Amino acid sequence: MNATLLNPFTITHPTTIQTSLVSVASFARFDPSGKLLAAGRPDGSGVIWDLDTRATIRWCEGHVKGVTAIDWSRNSRYVLTASKDWNIIIWDLASPCDPPQRHTTIRFDAPVVAASFHPRNSRIVLALLSTGEAYIVDLRSSHRGRFELGGEDDGDEKRTIMTTVQFDPTGRHVFVGTSAGTIEVYNTRTKSLVAKHRIVGAGVIKGIVFAKGGRRLATNSSDRTIRQFTLPTYPTPSAPNTTYESSKCQIVETELEPTHRFNDPISKVAWHAISYSPDGEWLAGGAADPAAHKIYIWDISNDGQFASALDGGREPLVDVHWHPHAPRLASTTKDGNILIWHCPSPERWGAFAGGFEEADENVWYEEGESEFDLEDEAELALRKKLQEDEDVDIVGGIEDSTSTAPLNDITPGDVDLEWADEEGELDRKDWRMKIITVEGEEVY
Repeated sequence: MNATLLNPFTITHPTTIQTSLVSVASFARFDPSGKLLAAGRPDGSGVIWDLDTRATIRWCEGHVKGVTAIDWSRNSRYVLTASKDWNIIIWDLASPCDPPQRHTTIRFDAPVVAASFHPRNSRIVLALLSTGEAYIVDLRSSHRGRFELGGEDDGDEKRTIMTTVQFDPTGRHVFVGTSAGTIEVYNTRTKSLVAKHRIVGAGVIKGIVFAKGGRRLATNSSDRTIRQFTLPTYPTPSAPNTTYESSKCQIVETELEPTHRFNDPISKVAWHAISYSPDGEWLAGGAADPAAHKIYIWDISNDGQFASALDGGREPLVDVHWHPHAPRLASTTKDGNILIWHCPSPERWGAFAGGFEEADENVWYEEGESEFDLEDEAELALRKKLQEDEDVDIVGGIEDSTSTAPLNDITPGDVDLEWADEEGELDRKDWRMKIITVEGEEVY
């Protein structure tokens, strides 16, 4: 049940620092289950933390230059790392070794500044190069190829530089921010341009994030303003088997009007990163303050009102990312430390029993007539025997229904999602990460 319904006065955004991880990281990303944290380092390695034990469990060492992007597959089996060494490496965490086994290596002709998995299939990868070119790399055997977004533009029109790319939460479209202050929308299946939105006064689009449903989008731009938009519905290309070379559809060209604008009216500070809460009711912005670690939080459900400013000390902030299921944040400092923020909840002993009452001082207790009477020993023995006969799962543990997205959420006739799910997904929910002990023994 929603915690807000149980207690409407509960704060559902982080308020204080829970712990700090020393990792010399440039940024950090929670996995979809929220139990692991991956961090990219400037020395070309990636490190994965277990948030329960706060220990490193895997080192992804394969790049010779700094890591620029990290992403998780939908069930956390694969980790993608992109680097300035022109390579994208996909790591298989199900492999019984550390560093994990390389599943795939994708090489480009320029440094990779951003990369991510398709939300439904880890065999589809989106990449942005430092030259301003964006590619969709399809690793499936029946669709294998490397497709440039916007590669079919007319030569007489000056081409804008792509500065940020992002799949929408459904994976149907790719949103591209440009240096001209526009957002281009491409169909993932056909790789064709379906919409082009102009944002007045935005300047260079530095970042794009989506709320959970995918209908709301927030942008970070060079004019030091964060804007939130409500997206329209985009047309689907009519031919389901349209090839990349011949795909054409009517392009929607509109000017997006923001529903909210967020900035710091006093210091006019720029923003390094922005991130939505899991329910989309809060928006966090990491300030590019050279002398402080500041995170601003706005309440989207309350007409975008400013809610809080989190102070992380004197180390400047470089990145921020919201936990996928809880009111927790991971912010990275310029010195490479990762701060984990949370919302501490007071202990409510009355929640353990319906009739339990908390007492401020000792009181005399009156015993009921049969409250402490001994039960029949034969009945107790029978109850214990029945409990011993029950099967106990000591491997799988408790099934977490919120850890991953549903696998069968396709509407019949949705050609875009059916295309994305072709050839199956190797990243299944039943995979297990092996625990590597000091002695070298492997335990699931």
